Amino acid sequence: MSGSPRPSPGRRPAGEHEVEGVAFRDEAGDEEEVAAPPPSPPAAGPRVGWRKLTFLPVVLIAVLLATWLWFRQADLDALSQNALGNGQVTKALWQHVQLTVISTFFVLIIAIPLGILLTRRAFRKATPFAMAFANMGQATPAIGLLALLVIWLGIGRRAALIGIIVYAVLPVLSNTIAGLKANDPTLLEAARGIGMSPLGVLTRVELPLAVPLILAGVRTALVLNVGTATLATFGGGGGLGVLITTGITSQRMPVLVLGSILTVALALLVDWLASLAELLLRPRGLEVGT
Repeated sequence: MSGSPRPSPGRRPAGEHEVEGVAFRDEAGDEEEVAAPPPSPPAAGPRVGWRKLTFLPVVLIAVLLATWLWFRQADLDALSQNALGNGQVTKALWQHVQLTVISTFFVLIIAIPLGILLTRRAFRKATPFAMAFANMGQATPAIGLLALLVIWLGIGRRAALIGIIVYAVLPVLSNTIAGLKANDPTLLEAARGIGMSPLGVLTRVELPLAVPLILAGVRTALVLNVGTATLATFGGGGGLGVLITTGITSQRMPVLVLGSILTVALALLVDWLASLAELLLRPRGLEVGT
């Protein structure tokens, strides 16, 4: 019978064998030959793009430059010159930055350890009371809280700092608790199963997984602190609120405009820096596609 030519006995196609005169092919061999190598994982790109790094700083520089040019041609009277001259603007801005940094530092060392403590089994029953206290601190109007602290502690920076701290504890505390509670229990059990101590599970598993939520709370607290620090002037704490209140009470628009623009610019700058820290400090393993 005519058909396809048979290969010569000395040469057979790859994967074909002969047992007792019967030829057959090794299908597994064919699969190995045609199997494609697994695709390599995509290389992780930069965490922060150039637009993120440049857009907001360029906008802030443009706004501040326009404000400076406007002040150069503005006709300021003696009261406005007295409020803005002799380094008063630099002093107010530096006081505002100090209030923001110091209050945020104390918020972090209070809220994050407290949030960790309240997620431990022995202290979970105290969580509703702590959250109620933190909610009361933020639900109270900031100016009223500051007034009560001034009555209690007297006029000065201490009363202003305590008021700012109490007002900003809630977002960091609630996000720390939420981030730790959202961890997968099977991961924690696996960590304990390989012999990790409770401290090791906390520092090497729980906290890294909760970092995104904690950083989001810190970012919110920073912006809150910048805004609340403008009220420190009513308690003798200084800051950019001095320029704002001076502009309002004396009806000097240049002083009010400068204090308001500097406050907004500082809040946007702080939020931008916090967003960069949120991206850079986020663990690589939690990023999509890694």
